[in-house]
Amino acid sequence: MQACSGAAVMGSVQQPTWLRGAAFPNRRLSISGFPHQVNLNFAKTARSYSNIQGSLVAGRPSSPASVHVPEFGDIGSSFVDNGLSEADPEVRAIIDKEKERQFKSLELIASENFTSRAVMEAVGSCLTNKYSEGLPGKRYYGGNEHIDELETLCQKRALDAFHLDGKKWGVNVQPLSGSPANFEVYTAVLNPHDRIMGLDLPHGGHLSHGFMTPKRRVSGTSIYFESMPYRLDESTGLVDYDMLEKTATLFRPKLIIVGASAYPRDFDYPRMRKIADAAGAFLMMDMAHISGLVAASVVANPFDYCDIVTTTTHKSLRGPRGGMIFFKKDPVLGVDLETAINNAVFPGLQGGPHNHTIGGLAVCLKHAQSAEFKAYQNQVVSNCRALASRLVELEYTLVSGGSDNHLVLVDLRPFGIDGARVEKILDMASITLNKNSVPGDKSALMPGGIRIGTPAMTTRGFTEKDFIATADYIHEGVRIAIDAKSKAPGSKLQEFLKHVATPEFPLIDRVSDLRTKVEALTTQFPMPGV
Repeated sequence: MQACSGAAVMGSVQQPTWLRGAAFPNRRLSISGFPHQVNLNFAKTARSYSNIQGSLVAGRPSSPASVHVPEFGDIGSSFVDNGLSEADPEVRAIIDKEKERQFKSLELIASENFTSRAVMEAVGSCLTNKYSEGLPGKRYYGGNEHIDELETLCQKRALDAFHLDGKKWGVNVQPLSGSPANFEVYTAVLNPHDRIMGLDLPHGGHLSHGFMTPKRRVSGTSIYFESMPYRLDESTGLVDYDMLEKTATLFRPKLIIVGASAYPRDFDYPRMRKIADAAGAFLMMDMAHISGLVAASVVANPFDYCDIVTTTTHKSLRGPRGGMIFFKKDPVLGVDLETAINNAVFPGLQGGPHNHTIGGLAVCLKHAQSAEFKAYQNQVVSNCRALASRLVELEYTLVSGGSDNHLVLVDLRPFGIDGARVEKILDMASITLNKNSVPGDKSALMPGGIRIGTPAMTTRGFTEKDFIATADYIHEGVRIAIDAKSKAPGSKLQEFLKHVATPEFPLIDRVSDLRTKVEALTTQFPMPGV
């Protein structure tokens, strides 16, 4: 009988050749920041249902071994409970290809990470079967005694992971991701067309913080609320707090949002608190990118100054794809944040929570309190500084000149190349990062920069010397992109993309050589969770 197993167990069935018995040098076997018991063997296979007793993954009750668990077919049911490989080989094949891509690639997207097998087991468990609209002890369905226990545990671990006093702070762990969490906060504390301020998208901000153009309200936030961005001082690459203060004094926002998706420096929380107080505004931090760094106390603590803190859970925190909202228990500006935010999540904007995600999040938050996790986050920052230093040696311009956190933002315009073309060439060479706007850009589709993050490859075991090599590989890819641009038949991006995808692309051997070097490095390191 096949196990009713989660993604982690089913992912072990019929492993592709590149994974079976994969061997790594001994020095590479430790996956950074995970405890020893989750150093993974790529050749694990799924166990049968009858051998998994009391398993979270299988969903089998903890019963004495003598209790017979019937199989489908014993009772005449027509339900066929096959594993993924048998039930849907097409999807299985796609998953295997994606595993291979992740294993061989330099994963440098700053918002990505590799979560653990334990998290994947919880996410792929029987928890996905249960409906539980409401909060612990206040559900709209029965049968939620264990779900209540799980969500309460997750809430406690969330507060503990960020060193918060449960008498002063509360948390909602039901948001589906970061953008929904942000909009739930807006729904809780704002009325339609109230004013907000967030960091401008071309200057490193996030779409959900209110981005709009002169012709279009791009984000739903800018549709329902009146948005005024603050920006960087382009001469320094740092937030222009003086201009923010002047603008807030005139604009009088009801909410000021701290946080970014492409800002390599820490924020001046005391200054932001002062500006918010002077404007009579709530102060909210979206720490989605840096929540793991915050939990490990390797960057400044937003909880000391902000009224509300939101986050995703799958970036530097290295958990499942979800979100959280932290809020002060005491009223702020006359608003009971706990009631307002909980009501905005449900029934305001969501239905039943994703209990399997909450299960995975609870697992992640337990690990976030460990010494291994703190060491991992320190390594993330150290690796990023090594990467930044090498890029500067190679004469690249970094926005703000360096990094305090997990990412660097590279301005490619001095080289006469853009982020879109470089992203494409690097992707062909198994280097995965993203094009990104830099201050002064005019086009989001062909921005002047690239964003590079260190969390994912640090999880796999990269140290400073590996990121120095990574900088050299990126530099080689940039040079290929510059040469490819000069050989393209036209000046438009689409002409470039079509040109490099043809068999006649004259630089394909250089791309292939770079890919070979990249994959020789990456395949020395294990990948968790598969």
